[in-house]
Parts: sequence; C-alpha cells; structure tokens
Amino acid sequence: MSPKPNRPQHVLVVERTERLTPHMVRVHLGGPGYDAFVAAADPDRLAMTDKYVKLLLPKPGTGLQPPYDLDVLRATTPKSDLPARRTYTVRQVDPVARTIAIDFVVHTSTGSGDDGLAGPWALAARPGDRVALSGPGGGYAPPTDPAVTHVLLGDDSALPAIGAALETMHPAATGIAVIEVAGPADEQPLVHPAGVVLRWLHRDAGGADPGTLLLAATRELQRASRPTRVFAHGERAAIKAIRRVLQDDWGLEKADMSLSAYWALGRAEDRFQEEKHEPVGVVFED
Repeated sequence: MSPKPNRPQHVLVVERTERLTPHMVRVHLGGPGYDAFVAAADPDRLAMTDKYVKLLLPKPGTGLQPPYDLDVLRATTPKSDLPARRTYTVRQVDPVARTIAIDFVVHTSTGSGDDGLAGPWALAARPGDRVALSGPGGGYAPPTDPAVTHVLLGDDSALPAIGAALETMHPAATGIAVIEVAGPADEQPLVHPAGVVLRWLHRDAGGADPGTLLLAATRELQRASRPTRVFAHGERAAIKAIRRVLQDDWGLEKADMSLSAYWALGRAEDRFQEEKHEPVGVVFED
C-alpha cells in the first residue's frame, strides 16, 4: 500500500498544561503556528464541535523534531521510528489567547491497545515544547433549532467533543448527555443548558468493559417524540451496537445521527485506522 499524501503540517508550541482529572490532561498549544493553523482551516470545520487534528508524535529516543519531511524520513528511517499519527479532538479554539486546547486520556487501563505514546507525551509536555499537527477535520455541531431533542453518548474519548457541543447549544435546548468514564473523579464540570440532563456512568465500580454501560444506558432511554439528533462516539463495538438500537428500535435515519468509532478495544490507532476500510471497522452497514 502506498503511503497517504502528506498533509500540510502546522507546528504549534506548548503554552501550558492542566490536569483536569486523574485520567485526563489538557494541553494548550499556541505560538506562531496558531495563526497559520487558523488561516489554513476551513471555517466550517472550525465551527464543528467534534473538530479533530492529526498529531505527529516522534517515537522516544529518535531525536526527531518538527516539522518533519516525511518523504525523506520514509526513505531513510525504519518504519518503526517514523513519527506516529494520533487523532485528537480540539476541545477549544481561543482566539483571544491564540491557542487551541486538546484533551488527552493519560492511562491505558481500558485495554485500548494504545502504545502509550500520546498520553505520556501530554504528561511530559512543558512550555516551549513543539508539536506538528494537521487538520482540522470534523462534521458535527448541534442544531440550533430548540425544537430538536439532543442525545449525546460517549466515553472518555468523546468527552471533549460532547463538552464542546453542550457549550454551544441553544439556551432552550433539551435532551440528555450520557458519558461513560472510569469513576467519579473523572467527571468534569461541563457547562450545559438547563434542559439537557447530564448523566455519568462509572465503569470501574463494577469492572465493566468499556462501552458496555453506555450501550445498556442507551437501551434504557426512551426516544423523544420531537425530532431527535444523536451524537454517539466511542469504542467501536459499543458504537456499532448503539447504532443498531437507534436504527432498529428508535427508527432513526442515518441523517439523524453522527456516529463514529474513536477507538477499538485491543487496537492501537495505526491498526484501528487500517480497519476503518475493512468490514470490522464499518459503523453504518449499507
């Protein structure tokens, strides 16, 4: 398989970091690369609440520094030593501070198969560190029509996108957001309309596998009588099962839903991304 075309790289600088919860770190990126990132971005993509970037992270010990000439590196460097792409949601773009914020899950106890590259990088990040990224992509923002009922479903990986969506909703919006995290300490104080119920699920309390509590909670929900818009992102097997509930039991059409697998149990991102083009990686079945 030939390598994918190189995406334009933007090199941003770590301004500061925050430990949001025991298992999540927020990294604020800025510097001169911020202006180039915003100027090159599609304005419609920047307006999406699930916008994401592709980070290029060097393997420890290689000494590589951004920006990367990937064509040269592919010709001169073992594949195992090439910078790794990792996909992360942009939690916030701050035009005043001229920074973007990215939240990182910093543990691998979920069994995601992550090689531990991005989380340790975020934990070790210090002001002045540089990182290369491309994007943004994205495709969801909550409808502004207050007649729409919002249903947001996700695990830790979807928490940044759900938090961003809640903040931009119409003040009169109604619905529910169900978020599965490890435990009570991983809950975050999310801003949301009074009419949107925020419910947290704690998988570690009963030793549940990732996504199982989220799926069970979805099955217990009653479909709203009004037009419904669903955002459901998280572990692949859980999202595929949730899709079946939404289509078969709720009768929703594909256009009513933004569904995507952000990760898969037992898979590192490189293999997970490859499987998106295989039957196992397809969320919507034709």
